Amino acid sequence: MGYSQFLNMIPEALLVLALIIVFFADFCLHKSERKVGVLGKLTAALLLCQTIMLTTVAPAEAFGGMYVASQAAQVMKLILTFGTFIVVVMAEPWLENEARKYAGEFHLLVLSTLLGMYIMMSSGSFLLFFLGLETASVPMACLVAFDKWKKKSAEAAAKYVLVATFSSGVMLYGISFIYAATGTLYFGDVANALSDRYMFSPLQLMGLVFFFSGLAFKLSLVPFHFWTADTYEGAPTPITGYLSVCSKGAAAFAALVILAKAFGPMIDYWEYMLYVVIVLSITIANLFAIRQSELKRFMAFSSISQAGYIMLAVIGGSQMGMTSLMYYVLVYIVANMAVFTVISTVEQNNGGATKMSDYDGLYQTNPKLAFLMTLALFSLAGIPPFAGMFSKFFVFMAAAEQGSFWAYFVVFVALVNTVVSLYYYLLIVKAMYIKPSDSPLPTFKTDVNTRVALALCTAGIALFGICSCIYDYLFAASAF
Repeated sequence: MGYSQFLNMIPEALLVLALIIVFFADFCLHKSERKVGVLGKLTAALLLCQTIMLTTVAPAEAFGGMYVASQAAQVMKLILTFGTFIVVVMAEPWLENEARKYAGEFHLLVLSTLLGMYIMMSSGSFLLFFLGLETASVPMACLVAFDKWKKKSAEAAAKYVLVATFSSGVMLYGISFIYAATGTLYFGDVANALSDRYMFSPLQLMGLVFFFSGLAFKLSLVPFHFWTADTYEGAPTPITGYLSVCSKGAAAFAALVILAKAFGPMIDYWEYMLYVVIVLSITIANLFAIRQSELKRFMAFSSISQAGYIMLAVIGGSQMGMTSLMYYVLVYIVANMAVFTVISTVEQNNGGATKMSDYDGLYQTNPKLAFLMTLALFSLAGIPPFAGMFSKFFVFMAAAEQGSFWAYFVVFVALVNTVVSLYYYLLIVKAMYIKPSDSPLPTFKTDVNTRVALALCTAGIALFGICSCIYDYLFAASAF
């Protein structure tokens, strides 16, 4: 086993190369007034090249099966790279106004986090998965603390670091149980060791519970969600958007792969565990979202609910589940990033306004932003004919595919909660279109980067649901 094995890790190698290029570009542009714009465009261009490359790269293995880049993993990397591209584009106005000195650090941290997500999704061993998880989590903690001179950002970073450290410890504890019970950390070998048994030992069951608990912290599933609202509120808005979509997508994909590959023989146990977590996550998050008056906290509880919907696709670990998961994450990225782009734009042009009451009468002064925000919210709520309706339909079908009473019950609860979510998403629409305001937001012109990000997101919301070729492509690539 030589260094030539690294040649099989082409996406990761190219992302490391992109990191090096951005690092030297930041060094050369240290005193340039055009630093933010040049670094933003350079990083976006490198990510665009990465998306093109990911459409052509073939599945590969390295290091004796520790690294396994399946076709599904490559497609998921493509989706998350697209989401990161939108984040980089929409973050440029914020960097220009509030973090000009640290533009290089921002882009390096974003790329480092994406690299960790790549490793997570291509892991064939619990060891490599944990390394990828930490590679993604540590730079993300730095991003959350990016506005460290602000009290809320420092508090958000402290809570994120504490929870991330605790969840990593819990997960590592579970992995040690798995190794003690099976004698291996490779997913396939763990499954083989578990399949030889008629009954599972307490050590094996506790390994499963601790590992999933640690992963549930990363997904902010109930009851491991307490850090989410404070972290989302305190972090800079572009970073909140990045944390809400890409981080969840990578963790959900890894959860499906590991539960299906490593814990497949224990499906009768982890399926019921998923049923409970999904029902709690969707229901409790929706009820708490209704009570929110701060928009970023509102979106935090929305993301907890959306994570519950994503986990519907994990039930059963089937090919249809993998397809619906990837499709849901793709649609969720464009809809959620559209909302956060509007929030960031309003925040930059109105002295940091993120209260829901600040959006009263937005349609009167900024009708285009209000209209695009409405489209994105309708997609998140699952209203036809937007892409969000199709993504929810597919995860419902993937869960119902199991055919059991409890699977049908969970789908029913999710359907009822869809009506509840429609109510609280419409609260924002009501504020923008119906509620009068004595001092509405002023009329302002958006910059080119914001318009590009919103155009990409709106096109996705409108087209991803009606272009069946996208779902067919994901289904063909979803064998894992």
